[in-house]
Amino acid sequence: MPNIKSAKKRVLVNAKKSEQNKAIRSAVKTEMKKVDLLIKENKLEEAKASLAAAFKAIDSACTKNIFHANNASNKKAKLAKKVDAALASAPAAVVEEVAAPVVEEVAAPVVEEAPVKKPRKPRAKKVDAE
Repeated sequence: MPNIKSAKKRVLVNAKKSEQNKAIRSAVKTEMKKVDLLIKENKLEEAKASLAAAFKAIDSACTKNIFHANNASNKKAKLAKKVDAALASAPAAVVEEVAAPVVEEVAAPVVEEAPVKKPRKPRAKKVDAE
């Protein structure tokens, strides 16, 4: 056990951060397991949607330095590969449903023109008095 006050504080802070990191790692694993479970149940539409949530969790953990960038990329690639393999082995009707993105028509926003700026008066030049 540390004797110095700052060292005691570091022990407490490290324990707290360790718990937070464990929770985030666990959340990432849970998202990855959800994708695997949906693939096993042949719910490919939901698996593809859950894949986005898993990617978000992995990226979030990566930005918080819980996972190294390469480790996060490997996790994402493995998940994507599993979903793609499941889609490739699925019947054609199911693949068409999943692959066809739902496109909603959105009205273009009305853009107002910016007000015209008045030209500024030129500054008076300083003349050196000699």
